[in-house]
Amino acid sequence: MIEVAPVTLEANGVRLVPLGLEHADGLRAAAADGALWNLRVTSVPAPGDTEAYIQTALATPNRLAFAVIDAASGAVLGSTSYHDIVTNLDRVEIGYTWYAQRFQRSHVNTSCKLLLLAHAFDTLGCAVVGLRTDNFNFASQAAIERLGAKKDGVLRHHAVRRDGTIRDTVIYSIVRGEWAEIKAHLQYRLARHVD
Repeated sequence: MIEVAPVTLEANGVRLVPLGLEHADGLRAAAADGALWNLRVTSVPAPGDTEAYIQTALATPNRLAFAVIDAASGAVLGSTSYHDIVTNLDRVEIGYTWYAQRFQRSHVNTSCKLLLLAHAFDTLGCAVVGLRTDNFNFASQAAIERLGAKKDGVLRHHAVRRDGTIRDTVIYSIVRGEWAEIKAHLQYRLARHVD
């Protein structure tokens, strides 16, 4: 049975630290880079909702939220989480992930996923790591598929979007037996600075 506890992870100039209210100003600035809260298929907080976003993340059972930090400057680049943690199944999901627009399609997402996946499989002993996204978030689906995750299917009429519409949710996963190859692939991409 896995035990998920707050931890700081760092590699490739990216640091993941447990999310706290001290990251509110940084998250607000990151979200403003691209006005990301206007995207209907993400959970990025609007400027006035940043503290509530953090408080919700911290209060949500079976979720461990992180601030994504540039290790050199200390700037907040975005946020990501382990969520839907099922300890008796040795399962976590990675999600609630977003970055300032200027860091999208950079080494940041690959670095974060490598850190989170390595911690999940190599440290926690997970059997499976899941990922999910909105059926209309094609950029997120492509990013998840670039990781090497397998598409498990689509949950129809699954969740309410911020605008009140109902979304279908695309579900992906990586099982322990696939991890070594995916880890090598992510390390290769980072070495080539490809994302």
